Amino acid sequence: MPEVTDPLLNLVRRHKEPVVVQTVRSTVAAVISYVVALMLSSEPAPLTAPLTALLVVQVTLYATLTTSMRRVNAVVAGVVIAIGFSSLVGLTWWSLGLIILASLVLGRFVRAGEFVPEVAISAMLVLGVTRVAATAWDRVLETLIGAVVGLLFNVLFAPPVWVQPASAAIEGLARRMRDLLLSLGDEVRGHTSVAEAAEALHEARRLDHDIVEVDASLRQAEDSLRLNPRVKEGLLFRVVLRTGLDTLEICAVVLRTACRTLTDLAKARTDEPLFSTEIATALRELFIHMARAVESFAVLITTQVSVNAEEAEERLVRELAASRDSREIVAHLLLDGVQEHPRQWQLHGALLAEVDRILDELDVEKRSMRLVEELDRQSREQREKYPLVAKLRARLRVGRSRELPHESPD
Repeated sequence: MPEVTDPLLNLVRRHKEPVVVQTVRSTVAAVISYVVALMLSSEPAPLTAPLTALLVVQVTLYATLTTSMRRVNAVVAGVVIAIGFSSLVGLTWWSLGLIILASLVLGRFVRAGEFVPEVAISAMLVLGVTRVAATAWDRVLETLIGAVVGLLFNVLFAPPVWVQPASAAIEGLARRMRDLLLSLGDEVRGHTSVAEAAEALHEARRLDHDIVEVDASLRQAEDSLRLNPRVKEGLLFRVVLRTGLDTLEICAVVLRTACRTLTDLAKARTDEPLFSTEIATALRELFIHMARAVESFAVLITTQVSVNAEEAEERLVRELAASRDSREIVAHLLLDGVQEHPRQWQLHGALLAEVDRILDELDVEKRSMRLVEELDRQSREQREKYPLVAKLRARLRVGRSRELPHESPD
């Protein structure tokens, strides 16, 4: 196949990515809003409606709802300011300054969010025409049309759930951590220069940037789960992924500290290996098991099929047990060799402590406890934030339990 078709093939392959989906959805919603505005507005070219739809139609339904409300608030506030100023002072250089100042201040009070500049833009556009009152309300109407069309578009055609891209991002982060652990296993064997140890430290620091990107992808997935009719257990999915990423973030920080420890050892042992052959072999085996444990942990938190999740949990438990056994072997070997390097014994202890912290964070029982605590906290916050909804759900549960047939005793 010719190479000229590669961009088209890439576009087809990426048709489910957020950017592609957002582009198509925004375009369709903008065109629909423009057609509706042509029928309802007196303006010959009601471009405010498609502009509003472009800003309102977000990747997720939750973002669409919040964006539409802030957008309408901004436009209405700007229109009100324009009508007030037009009846009092008209348009001059100093009144323009007052309008912009008043609009930006009022935008904070009406909770326009990122649309605060839209308050000033709406006021200036309306004030710059001769028929202020008619144009003002036409602009409000077009804004409402764009917001309603964008909202209905996302309600009728529910946006996809972006859990899969977030899961892939989490698994990618885990793979990079796994590769770093495997490289540390190779690093401890033989002589390691300070430059080689420092490169591993830099790689560990680059994980911070990866975590930021994964966090952004996860936030999008969390928003896509909120208020989405396609999802029945959105809270559970959000908590599983969020607590899983928190665990990996802690492990990444501890892993960076372990790389710092090995770099300090490399500086202290420039003319000799970091460890003896026996200790290096045991450490390499420990890092291999830890690498597999990190990878299994990521698969566990991103797998929604129960069978695959059980297999991932079994692998994680197995690798954690093997890691702890290897850790004990390393600890005894380091203790026996402390006489050889009495000055760096504290670095040995620091390395073991860092290994213990990573294994503790990946522990299955600790993760289960953390999930239960986070689910309880989220449910409590939802009940406190929306007490009426909580009472309605409680009544529905009671009503359903009464409707269920009760078995008679034998």
